[in-house]
Amino acid sequence: MDVHLRDLRYLVAVAEERHVTRAAAALHVSQPALSKQLRALERQVGAVLLRRLPHGVELTPAGEVLVRHARALLARADEAARDVAAASRRLVVGVSTGVGRGLLPAVRSRVARDGVDPQVRIVPWDDPSAGLADGTSDVAVAWAPVPGRVRTLVLAREPVAVALPPGHALADRTAVTFADLLDEPFLALPAAAGPLRAAWLADEHRGGRAARVGAEVRSIEETHEALLDARGVVLLAAGNAPALARDGVVVVRVHDLPPCSLVLGWRADDHRPAVRAYVAACREVLAA
Repeated sequence: MDVHLRDLRYLVAVAEERHVTRAAAALHVSQPALSKQLRALERQVGAVLLRRLPHGVELTPAGEVLVRHARALLARADEAARDVAAASRRLVVGVSTGVGRGLLPAVRSRVARDGVDPQVRIVPWDDPSAGLADGTSDVAVAWAPVPGRVRTLVLAREPVAVALPPGHALADRTAVTFADLLDEPFLALPAAAGPLRAAWLADEHRGGRAARVGAEVRSIEETHEALLDARGVVLLAAGNAPALARDGVVVVRVHDLPPCSLVLGWRADDHRPAVRAYVAACREVLAA
């Protein structure tokens, strides 16, 4: 049988009311329309489902069997509809460790008005899309550039700084130029990070000279350990300095590099209401 759920709802309503006219009123349909659908249902299942009485109807044995199954099917359909609705309100926000700048709690309170439930997911540094590329994140808070067909909203622009190992020759400076760092070994994101790795190595500002990579790092903890081992220096957003400036590691400004941009990213073809609500909430927080 290929029966519409609507027709099963009609049959169950008639079974409960034991009267077609009363069932039609409960369903907000006309009595002739309901009677027509019931006759069509009987033809489709190949059995008489209702016995007409002078003052109502009663189920035939076949009708009782179908109503029993219909109630179970309708309950499952309603459960599926609730689960889909809940899933449509759930939004996975991909972020890198320590990224957010206090925006996420304010955004959460705003999207809650629209019934959106954002779930934060920490994404490894070797994924420059912060989960957008493979669909594990619905929106992402990440450092530009974010690869792929992605739309972005700038959340913050911050000066670029450099973290130096303990006792480094430049550690007593308040600021340095990038030329001061060109000969240094650098800590780099994994090769899989692609353009984001190039951005944090400042490849565009090297005049064609390849960066000397002292080590690859995938987290704040790995970066801090590599700095303590003097395996290289590392560029970072000034706002991330507190995460590394400890145990003798020093962070100083690089005054001639352009600022870096923290962005909200979402897939260009993703027009779901929850995504639109999250983007709108970010705009509200930025404008406040």
